[in-house]
Amino acid sequence: MDAELVCELIAQRLWSQPGASLLKTRLYLVLRQAILDGGIPTGIKLPPSRMLADALSLGRNTVVRAYDQLLVEGYLETRVGDGTYVVESLAVPGRRAAGAPPRPAVAPDLLSLRGRRIASMGTSSSVQHGAFMPGIPDTEHFPFATWRRLLSKYVRREQSHLLNYGVGGFGPLRAELADYLRATRLIQCEPRQVMIFNGTHQAIDLCARLLCDAGDRVWMEEPGYWGARTVLQAAGLQAEPIALDDKGIAPTEADWECPPRLVFMSPSSQYPTGIVLSLERRLELLAKAREHNAWLIEDDYDNELRYHNRPVASLFGLDGAERVIYLGTFSKVMYPGLRLAYLVVPPALVDAFAAGNAEMYREGRLTEQAALAEFIAEGHFAAHLKRMRAIYRERRDALRDILGERLGEALTASGGDAGLHLLYYFNQAVPDAPLAAASMARGVVFRPLSIYYLDPARARSGMNLGYACVPMARIGPAADILCQVLEQGFADAGRSGARG
Repeated sequence: MDAELVCELIAQRLWSQPGASLLKTRLYLVLRQAILDGGIPTGIKLPPSRMLADALSLGRNTVVRAYDQLLVEGYLETRVGDGTYVVESLAVPGRRAAGAPPRPAVAPDLLSLRGRRIASMGTSSSVQHGAFMPGIPDTEHFPFATWRRLLSKYVRREQSHLLNYGVGGFGPLRAELADYLRATRLIQCEPRQVMIFNGTHQAIDLCARLLCDAGDRVWMEEPGYWGARTVLQAAGLQAEPIALDDKGIAPTEADWECPPRLVFMSPSSQYPTGIVLSLERRLELLAKAREHNAWLIEDDYDNELRYHNRPVASLFGLDGAERVIYLGTFSKVMYPGLRLAYLVVPPALVDAFAAGNAEMYREGRLTEQAALAEFIAEGHFAAHLKRMRAIYRERRDALRDILGERLGEALTASGGDAGLHLLYYFNQAVPDAPLAAASMARGVVFRPLSIYYLDPARARSGMNLGYACVPMARIGPAADILCQVLEQGFADAGRSGARG
């Protein structure tokens, strides 16, 4: 690297990072970083101070001071009669040698075994909106004016207690939720049994840490919610897949010979299949939980969004032995950024969960909780739900009709009577991940069904399509792109099969 190239490199870095610090300080930082990250190789001769000053339109003294600081710190050395060099033997931690292959984004040896497992799961997405991202509600129709009024009301009052921690959550919100769940889900509970959390993952994590020890078994529906699986495995639990049938999760007698400590399930609208757990199976699971001292986590994340029949009674409401923990969230019915979820725990667990929540997470955000309590009490929550059910039903029907007309014989639908998504199995043995990538490249998202399986040998190909955040005007064009991608993929697979 000759002197002119070094001048150009430094100029680009210096003027692309404007700041309030003195020029001599900025120049020193840019030079040091270029040495540390390999932009300026070790052993190279730096431009004379006058040459670099002219190239940067700086005074020569500014360059001299930067060089002097780097000399003092050991990055540079002067050779009498020859100039200033980057130290040849400089050992920079993490610096890649010339010609060495690039390092992975996160070097495995930097992480724990658990960290490597989490980082390698790769189920999250950088795209969190648009056609057809599952699990994302519409926010265009959210009653912003009402919500802003309620938030402003509590901010203006300058109530200092709302700026503090809230053990278990804001009392009036817990009371409103207890009343709401009693009326809509037949859950008989006291406000003290309702615990507020920053999202469902935090709530699941506390369940795992308070009820289980590392290595305990947790049963997961197969296919099932990968987010819960990640949290439970990160807590050190041994996740085991339990297959579904048309009545829901279906553990065999052989499965019960090695019983779990925890079962994570979505009985009222299984995610992602939409299967409703039968009453017979519910009673059987409750009896087995009592027998084996197991806990059942009932994830009821989207049961408010049911489009035809009345919501199915909760598992918690059937539980006389108090082995069920009920999990709910506002992410789908309000907006994801609210990050408020809740648990309803049996009376015997109230004190332990209150202490665990306070010790591990220190719940806050009481201003939002206060606004939400009043939002529910004044009837805005129920009105918003009613409005959104109609909007979502229209969008669901539009997408389902297009796919049925274009790809009816190539797809098999599952569920769709509740929630924010449609699930389709592929009727051909076509890998779903490449098709998801091809669709993403054209601006249309779907989650491949295979990522919802814990056991790859059981995985079926298909797609999970979210329609809730897609305006009606966008559904047709996006569905057309999706159909083109799938038609091409199915045709290619058919030709490959014929050749084979």
